[in-house]
Amino acid sequence: MTGKRSVFFISDRTGITAEMLGRSLLTQFDLGLEQHTLPFTHSIARARDAVQRINEANRVNKARSMVFSSIIDDEIRAVVHSADALVFDLFETFVGPLEAELKLHSSHTIGRSHGMIDSKSYDVRIDAMNYALCHDDGGNTHQYDQADIILIGVSRCGKTPTCIYLALQYGVYAANYPLTEEDLLGGRLREPLLPHRRKLYGLTIQPERLARIRSERRRNTVYASLRQCQYEVARAKGLMEKAKMPMSDTTVMSIEEIASTIVHERKLRRRL
Repeated sequence: MTGKRSVFFISDRTGITAEMLGRSLLTQFDLGLEQHTLPFTHSIARARDAVQRINEANRVNKARSMVFSSIIDDEIRAVVHSADALVFDLFETFVGPLEAELKLHSSHTIGRSHGMIDSKSYDVRIDAMNYALCHDDGGNTHQYDQADIILIGVSRCGKTPTCIYLALQYGVYAANYPLTEEDLLGGRLREPLLPHRRKLYGLTIQPERLARIRSERRRNTVYASLRQCQYEVARAKGLMEKAKMPMSDTTVMSIEEIASTIVHERKLRRRL
């Protein structure tokens, strides 16, 4: 295929659901796509604007666009379907068959999956997020008794984003501890970690990948050099193995995959 093709994620709320499913499906195809998210398309006027943008993208790209829509309102959905595009209507695809099977009508409530209808779940998510932020990079080590998991690893191996994802997606209380030069030279766990051995989980990474990540922030420094990364990764892995700590190699794993692996392997309690 020559030229570009556009994909639109359209929703009457945040667009998170349409994006997640649409992007998951599109990863199966090696395509260069222009991605557009059109949240809060909750009126006929906004739907018409969306259709205009879709048709304009078709004209510019000389290729038919694709649309992933999670709009609930029937009239607004009909407008979106009038676009010259391949439309994947998530409501029509999933909710209709569910209604038939359950012999019940859905509530047609906009934004129910990502709203604040369940205030208890919302509070859990915020509390877990606050915990992750307050216990990032070894902060507040005296509160590790509250943690469900404590991630260990060298700088820039994925500890912080994984903790945040664990908090937002699962309601898991995740802390992380960075292995410093002192830790690596000593080759043993520091005092604050010793009472919490069962909560420790190591993240390792290939040195070449780590060097590329570090170079994005601090190019041409010892910190980002391949030699330094090789040294740190080797020492960190040795420390984790000595402590008999479970670990995952994050080199080719997404944050979602890392988090899911940790939850599954450590049988963590999912509060969400």
